[in-house]
Amino acid sequence: MVEFQLPKLTTRVRSPSLAPKFCMILYIKKILYYGVCAGAVCALTGCATVHKSSAPLTPSPSLAVKPVEKTGVQHKVHKGETLWRIAKTYQVSVDDIIRSNGIPNAASIEENQLIFIPGAVSVKDVVVLSSTDKDLDYLWPVKGKIIAYFQDRKGASVNAGIDIKAVEGEVVRASRDGRVVFADHLAGYGQVLILDHGDGFLTVYGHNERLMVPLGENVLQGQKITQVAREGNLAYLHFEVRKGDRPSNPLHYLP
Repeated sequence: MVEFQLPKLTTRVRSPSLAPKFCMILYIKKILYYGVCAGAVCALTGCATVHKSSAPLTPSPSLAVKPVEKTGVQHKVHKGETLWRIAKTYQVSVDDIIRSNGIPNAASIEENQLIFIPGAVSVKDVVVLSSTDKDLDYLWPVKGKIIAYFQDRKGASVNAGIDIKAVEGEVVRASRDGRVVFADHLAGYGQVLILDHGDGFLTVYGHNERLMVPLGENVLQGQKITQVAREGNLAYLHFEVRKGDRPSNPLHYLP
């Protein structure tokens, strides 16, 4: 028996009983689609990923206006730093930094860029991939060109992550240490694996031809977990970072 707990729901899974598995699939569908697809009804197929649209990316309405902050400091981004690592250093949330700086969707920070850290009283040095907490950082699951970005639109659906072009059968590696809480097929995602990182964050690995680790397995950062599938003439990995049931831009976490 494998037990896991995600926000708002606790599910027990016994194999080979189908009823608990069905409940898990319903919940996974909820966390993958809730608040992501527009409209009263969102079809599962095609909702997970979309191809890169030609329309220009625009900031989310919630990020369009930069709020006035009473306290904070300007942090200069150095090579290798990510919003995730900067947020950890200053003990603020990634979302707070995004809102304070009006960072648009699908944008990543760049070296020498100045970003405002709300609530901070002094500038801090950001440690990148230290030997003591390397597993807390996110690594690219595969290396390749991004062909669909976070919140790219296609009709009424939006992309909840990024699509990374790869080679058919290419090995996908765990972005962080975690435990496998879902390993099965989902419409729109293909063969999908989800890791729970124990701190409220999940990573989702979709569009695979093979899952290499079973449900309940504890995996280490960099461990081989899946292999990329091909769709027509294109092979790619669909990758998401989620805080509970809410998707975040993976580019804010990846180095």
